[in-house]
Amino acid sequence: MLTYEARSRAPVEEAWSLIARPARWHEWAPHVRGAWSLGSPEVRRGARGAARLLGAIPVPARVVDKRPGRSWTWRVGPVDIVHRVAPAPGRARGSVVAVDLVAPRALELVLAASYGPAVALLVRNLARVAGRSAP
Repeated sequence: MLTYEARSRAPVEEAWSLIARPARWHEWAPHVRGAWSLGSPEVRRGARGAARLLGAIPVPARVVDKRPGRSWTWRVGPVDIVHRVAPAPGRARGSVVAVDLVAPRALELVLAASYGPAVALLVRNLARVAGRSAP
């Protein structure tokens, strides 16, 4: 499993809203230009649909798991992508946002080198965008 995470000043609820609501994905992932049939207003377990990348490229996906307010997972081809949010550790304010990529080991090595840097950047952007709402 490959894990990318960042701390945010945002409360868990705000970070969750950004990662669980397809209508808000473009706020932190500018290459995502929409989604359909994945759930509304939040992703829904069992939903089959697609995300639209760069305005034209549909990426078919299925939401395979959801823990409301904490995490959701979609399967894109042979890869499970887990989106998570948790309270910041200890007494710190804010949250920790994360994306895990779970795939067969050989594919994880390819993902780490190719898609991993983009995911790391997106997770940091998610933390930053979510933090704008923090007091």
